[in-house]
Amino acid sequence: MKKAVFPGSFDPITLGHVDIINRAMPLFDELIISIGINDTKNYRFSLEERVAFIKKTFSHIPNIKIKTYSGLTTEFCREIKADFILRGLRNPADFEFEKAIAITNRKLTGIDTVFLLTSADTAFISSSIVRDILKHNGDVSKFVPVAVNKSL
Repeated sequence: MKKAVFPGSFDPITLGHVDIINRAMPLFDELIISIGINDTKNYRFSLEERVAFIKKTFSHIPNIKIKTYSGLTTEFCREIKADFILRGLRNPADFEFEKAIAITNRKLTGIDTVFLLTSADTAFISSSIVRDILKHNGDVSKFVPVAVNKSL
């Protein structure tokens, strides 16, 4: 059974994340959307809200699980016996950043990272852009799943 972890803060989950997850589903038997907990980061949405957004968005897909973790992603992968780490790439800068992490992760644990390029229509979306729009009372309905938009 091929199990992958898709780590992130998902603050909030965006249509870019949804695109990567939907396109990754045929590649894996199980996909764990893993929300990393970082006490030094200031989140807009609580951990409970972020979990709820993801659960509502993917409630129709039984082989998606949502878990939270702290510490190294590779240690979390070992604990749950994940075979792969899934990452989405929007641009060349993402690739350069993620490449170094993927090489390090493989050296630490042997876990490979699978990269998917975002679709052209979602490549510009990031959680930080969504948070900035929200900060200025803007409309994010074109950038986030219905579960997030309904909660605003």
